[in-house]
Amino acid sequence: MNAEIIAVGSELLLGQITNTNAQFLSQQLAEIGVNVYYHTVVGDNSSRVLDAIKEAEKRADLLIFTGGLGPTKDDLTKEAIAAHIGRPLVYNEEALKSIENYFVKTKRPMTPNNKKQALVMEGCLVLANDHGMAPGMMVKGKNHFYMLLPGPPREMQPMFVRYGKPALLDVLEKVEKIESRVLRFFGIGESALETEVEDLLLAQQNPTIAPLAGDGEVTLRITAKHESEETALQMIQEAEEEILRRVGEYFYGYNDTSIARELAERLKETSHTLAAAESLTGGLFQSEMTAIPGASIFFNGGIVCYSNEAKEKLVQVKPETLESYGAISEQCAIELAENVRSLLNADFGISFTGVAGPDKSKGHSPGTVWIGLASKHRETKVFKLQLVGSREGIRKRSVKYGCHYLLAELAGDK
Repeated sequence: MNAEIIAVGSELLLGQITNTNAQFLSQQLAEIGVNVYYHTVVGDNSSRVLDAIKEAEKRADLLIFTGGLGPTKDDLTKEAIAAHIGRPLVYNEEALKSIENYFVKTKRPMTPNNKKQALVMEGCLVLANDHGMAPGMMVKGKNHFYMLLPGPPREMQPMFVRYGKPALLDVLEKVEKIESRVLRFFGIGESALETEVEDLLLAQQNPTIAPLAGDGEVTLRITAKHESEETALQMIQEAEEEILRRVGEYFYGYNDTSIARELAERLKETSHTLAAAESLTGGLFQSEMTAIPGASIFFNGGIVCYSNEAKEKLVQVKPETLESYGAISEQCAIELAENVRSLLNADFGISFTGVAGPDKSKGHSPGTVWIGLASKHRETKVFKLQLVGSREGIRKRSVKYGCHYLLAELAGDK
């Protein structure tokens, strides 16, 4: 079964609210093997809603609508669908009683237009609204199924899980599981990663592999479909092993994790501690670390040393280092990392210095970054980056590179 999700509401098109309903429904439908190939958003206009229905019927067996079931004149979803498939609207007595009781309990007068919410298509399966007034419904037309759900997520989500999903399972002749896994990579660009797995992308059928780049990272989503969940997961595992054989050195985690979270977990596992000295990033790295629950186990602390005076007084960088090489230098990055590690008695010290932009500084162009990495038992390392992008983007990517280098260093302790 193929589905299209149609969100009805001009407020979505105006950007006043986000269409989180489509994301939720896509996830839920994937669990029962229903393919979602299109998300549509249409305003509160009968002719445009009808156009959206006709277009969706060309490419989907199941049309799921969210929104437009309320009491006002611009709530017209069920009227448009009922007219399209030739089903009259009738009052559902249970829903009408529930609406009347609500107004009695709240001691508010019930206006006539509220009765409209109790109208349903004749012969439909009514989906009770346990968290609101307007019921949902599911009805079969000549060649399609139509499911109507309320717009507010607090009403729509429990309605679909409790009533809508079981209704779909009843009509599915064959239930297939769709499983997916996201592999996260850092330190390799989208084009470079795609080149490494190009033959897999060209040959894909089941499982499918979809690359996605964003915020300095690249992900590959592997999706497999099979009647057996176990088989689908095995298909994903085989594809993952082939991908990691090629680009495993850049892989750091799965699904919704972050590189900072993976670093935190690795520090916990290895019982190592960390301290940071930040100039360029102004505390952003420390913020990422302390956002992780239990950060006090591995993060001893940090120093924001934006000015040269702060570098000298707080992190004990030698005045001659700053005079001879400047703050934006390999030598400064090394002293910052070594000194903060020693001052805060940590196993590792990391430092960030450079130019975030938008203007040059001391002859250095924006995106010039030095990251120092000091260890108790190894020689200090320093990494130079030349990043491009906005000031905020350069700072964020510098932090991610710091996490990346630390993860590589910890991998050497295995």
